[in-house]
Amino acid sequence: MSLNNLIINTLSPLAPTSFLTYSGSVFPHITFFEFNQQAALNADDSEEMTSYSIQVDIWSLGDYTNLVDQVKTSLKAIGFRRTNETEFYENDTKIYHKVLRFNFVN
Repeated sequence: MSLNNLIINTLSPLAPTSFLTYSGSVFPHITFFEFNQQAALNADDSEEMTSYSIQVDIWSLGDYTNLVDQVKTSLKAIGFRRTNETEFYENDTKIYHKVLRFNFVN
């Protein structure tokens, strides 16, 4: 299974989830993307493990606290490690935006 499919299968039960962009109108929803990839373990001149840095964005019209907790719990349960998070309010669209960043080694 690809990393994208793993994330979608894990988060879709919580809210609509898609890679990079979302074209629906349901709130809250989740988008995600990979912002870095690098070798995590090299042996005999070969990359044995890869480290993936993933950003998960939660978009909501109101309080997203419970969904954030569910996302963190779900991704941690399958081996993701949270590295940081922040939040924004998009004034032009009146949408709350939570940014969660994770690392995954495979």
